[in-house]
Amino acid sequence: MRLWKSLYVNAFENATNALPRIGGVLLAYNTNIDAIKYLDKEDLEERVEKVGRKRVFELMENPSEKVTSLEELFAGILRSIKLGKAMEWFVEDKGVRNYLREWGWDELRIGGQAGIMANLLGGVYRIPTIVHVPQNPKLQTELFVDGPIYVPVFEEGEFKLVHPKEAVKENEEELIHYIFEFSRGFQVFDIVAPRENRFIANADDYNARVYIRDEFKEHFNIIVKNVDLAIISGLQVLKEFYEDGTTYRDVLREVEAQLDVLNERNIKSHFEFAYTANKKVREALINLLPKFTSVGLNEVELASLMEIIGDEELAREVLEGHVFSVIDAMHLLMDETGIQRIHFHTYGYYMALTQYRGEVVRDALLFAALAAAAKAMYGNLENLSQIRDALSVPTNERAFFIEEELEKEFGEVENGIIDMTDRQLTFIPTKIVASPKSTVGIGDTISSSAFVSEFAMRR
Repeated sequence: MRLWKSLYVNAFENATNALPRIGGVLLAYNTNIDAIKYLDKEDLEERVEKVGRKRVFELMENPSEKVTSLEELFAGILRSIKLGKAMEWFVEDKGVRNYLREWGWDELRIGGQAGIMANLLGGVYRIPTIVHVPQNPKLQTELFVDGPIYVPVFEEGEFKLVHPKEAVKENEEELIHYIFEFSRGFQVFDIVAPRENRFIANADDYNARVYIRDEFKEHFNIIVKNVDLAIISGLQVLKEFYEDGTTYRDVLREVEAQLDVLNERNIKSHFEFAYTANKKVREALINLLPKFTSVGLNEVELASLMEIIGDEELAREVLEGHVFSVIDAMHLLMDETGIQRIHFHTYGYYMALTQYRGEVVRDALLFAALAAAAKAMYGNLENLSQIRDALSVPTNERAFFIEEELEKEFGEVENGIIDMTDRQLTFIPTKIVASPKSTVGIGDTISSSAFVSEFAMRR
């Protein structure tokens, strides 16, 4: 316990001292508006009863995983509560979208993986950050914090990087994701949430297609001259076919071309993986991984990749939480793709498998764990002192048993680092916030903090 306390303190100092060394980070492709609603038992029960409780419960057990009616909306919310799992369903019906708007929200935040990371990296870490925005309406621009955050614009024959607030497009759509948060133990009817999480009703037509702005495509070569690192996200929503005849392959060709430019300039890139329902898209994303330096994922996402690779049993064991199965899956993914860095995050501990060595990998994971704990504590990060406050959050003691298992299997674990001959496995216990204020964006906070701080410390 005492060992990890000192390692956490040192990691915070090492990471924060190194962050100014990063000249710029590119973030693409998904930015939107998060409208957060903290669920109220009486309000939710009344709304469900009004649309028809019996039908909602039927749909909850046999979900379509999309929203074409109010019954499906509430079925999704209740299913997410019952399982304690994060879920995201696309809202196809305009009437439901109007209902959601009228239902309202408790707070608005910048959303989308790229948008969330922009406010963290640019607003908190003060790293110059270029972020892709599919649309840039006034409501969204107001959610970007002050700081070195930029979007590319091309006006009157001149290319510029300006803060999103200086590039408002009044006629562009508001891309809203309605996020319904619930705490552990939240009860509605006879359903009790086994853990805190959220249901997302996605009313966003642009990110659902991974729309890439013309300014971004046409001037990408200029944009990348301003960055040292890149983080790509938002590809999980791709579909096999679209109504206009295009396919996921059309989008991925553009993404691959941009990755080629990044690699030509030796810009390290991270792919923030998210659960991808379509198996063909998932397979295409595995094929794209060799173009990246790093990938970040959790147990559900890692298991979904094992299914595509063809090891169904290993996928099941990963979902069941067996740490050695997770390690085997990380090795298999690295064997299949040649990717240099795999960052696995789950409740209670993180691991990284790298084709290189160094304590900076561990320090980066520890810094990311502090950032995640601070995000859970405060709901929204505004400064580094909040992350320092997370040093007081208890370290997950259950992870110490996993550490003991690793020592029995691999021998000495040197302050969280295991030498695996041609690779390094890094393990850390995380900080656990008993009653998190919010869970939205914690995964993005973890992955971006770890990736950026690691390569900052390497400079």
